[in-house]
Amino acid sequence: MIRVENLRKSFNGTVAVDGISLEVNASETFGLLGPNGAGKTTTVNMIIGLLKPDSGKVVINGTGDPTNPQIRLDIGNCPQSLSIYEDMSAEENLRFFGKMYGLKGMELSKKVDWALEFAGLTDRRSDLSRDYSGGMKRRLNLVAAMIHDPTVLILDEPTVGVDPQSRNLIFEGIEAMKREGKTVIYTTHYMEEAERLCDRVAIIDHGVILDLDTVESLIEKHGGVSVIEGDLISPPDNPETVPGMVEGTKVRIETDRPMEEFAALSGKGLKFSSVRIDKADLEAVFLNLTGRRLRD
Repeated sequence: MIRVENLRKSFNGTVAVDGISLEVNASETFGLLGPNGAGKTTTVNMIIGLLKPDSGKVVINGTGDPTNPQIRLDIGNCPQSLSIYEDMSAEENLRFFGKMYGLKGMELSKKVDWALEFAGLTDRRSDLSRDYSGGMKRRLNLVAAMIHDPTVLILDEPTVGVDPQSRNLIFEGIEAMKREGKTVIYTTHYMEEAERLCDRVAIIDHGVILDLDTVESLIEKHGGVSVIEGDLISPPDNPETVPGMVEGTKVRIETDRPMEEFAALSGKGLKFSSVRIDKADLEAVFLNLTGRRLRD
């Protein structure tokens, strides 16, 4: 569906993207995960033809150049910066963007009604968008990119600054698009979003892809061990039979198989008054790959 070959881009001598190559499959939700300034937005802007790379190329649908107007008609772009007009209502915004994509008449009206319902804005369709909450503006920004029913959707940090209800609605919408077979490129610096939504994830920092794989494989390769920490009802009779660290009634065990290890401890007769299992996740992956957390 989308092939990126050795993309490079610099601004005033500062390298923003340094030789990125990747492929996004049809009907896949593909994540670009990295901190602010990692090169995610520059990468997607080259993918959709808004920026010209210094070198490298992007191929869409086998032969398509993203700067080709016909190719771009099949792409929906939801930028991190709000692209809505605040002196227009939600309905007016959607009608404007729909007409830009060639929609008209009854088809346009049906698409506008669908988008308002999708975004939970039907009851506020006639209100000026400048009077909307941050979450409502983000939802309108999203459906403005979807109004023409594109095959490919680019979502660049779509949940920045939104409330939990709006974030969940956006997640549910993206999951619905996955079921419909849309191809989605999703940039974020929130690990939990990538874990929930993405089929594969490229971890990017300083304009370079550090690794690219499924979430499960990334965690398996780079996440490190899980940790079991608990308080026993009473100290073990023989602490040496317990793997890990035992201090009185406190137990700490590092393991690759936390659930199996916990079951084995219970099978030895150890009874816990409390227990916590910290499993490896994408934040651990990023920390192990780069030595710093995503939200630095």
